Amino acid sequence: MSSDRQLFHFQYVTFLLSNHFLLLPFNRPNMKLFVFLLFCFNQFGNTCYCNSVLQALYFCRPFREKVLAYKVQPRKKESLLTCLSDLFNSIATQKKKVGVIPPKKFISRLRKENELFDNYMQQDAHEFLNYLLNTIADLLQEEKKQEKQNGKLQNGSIESEEGDKTDLTWVHEIFQGTLTNETRCLNCEAVSSKDEDFLDLSVDVEQNTSITHCLRGFSNTETLCSEYKYYCEQCRSKQEAQKRMRVKKLPMILALHLKRFKYMDQLHRYTKLSYRVVFPLELRLFNTSGDATNPDRMYDLVAVVVHCGRYVIFGAF
Repeated sequence: MSSDRQLFHFQYVTFLLSNHFLLLPFNRPNMKLFVFLLFCFNQFGNTCYCNSVLQALYFCRPFREKVLAYKVQPRKKESLLTCLSDLFNSIATQKKKVGVIPPKKFISRLRKENELFDNYMQQDAHEFLNYLLNTIADLLQEEKKQEKQNGKLQNGSIESEEGDKTDLTWVHEIFQGTLTNETRCLNCEAVSSKDEDFLDLSVDVEQNTSITHCLRGFSNTETLCSEYKYYCEQCRSKQEAQKRMRVKKLPMILALHLKRFKYMDQLHRYTKLSYRVVFPLELRLFNTSGDATNPDRMYDLVAVVVHCGRYVIFGAF
């Protein structure tokens, strides 16, 4: 293993859209010894969408360490993060390598905070992941804001409101990457770009394909023509142009979401794309921008969340 990978713990998680268990290989450098941990979560209704994501996140080392560290801080008002920290701590302190843990406290808090999950219906794992990460980030930002107002920050400096809006949390440090949308005018060759941040990448899937192919399709060059022409600031008129998406800032942990649920116009409903998608144990992103930092970094696969079932509204994660 390169020193680069040891330093940043680059990992990627694939949400194929629960496995009620997760197998994680340790000692990857020599590939000779594997230690498997198997912990299941009890179901409280159809909570497999939640259980599977929590298992995947637990084995994302940087995230797990931050959540566990949050527990040792002065006791805070109960929130989704305090409940998650208690749950992760109960796993980390288990003496056995196999067991069943009831995430009852976390599920109860989740249902109190969001009515979408306050039922026994099946939900989407990807939607839950986004909700959880954004909720934790919002909570951490609010705590930081309160600390500033109470004068508890060591630097004691007064920052602008704009600075408060751009404060990054450890959720952003771990999962956030940046995409750059590049558009090139085919008349004057001028290139414009617009950046946007992401916590996960959602990519389309095709029949008999691979993760690499899906990512290639995500960054395919698109020609803007006819009624979709691009307004070029240099030409001051609409021109044909080429547009493509590139990864400008690679995240520490890359979360990929394969879009298996597709709306079919002829059926007037969503259907599931049960295509076989090959995913590697190691992944290198090739669709990076020219100014990307460390574009050759390698990611190790740590978790896969799979939706089992033929239909969109039925099945299990």
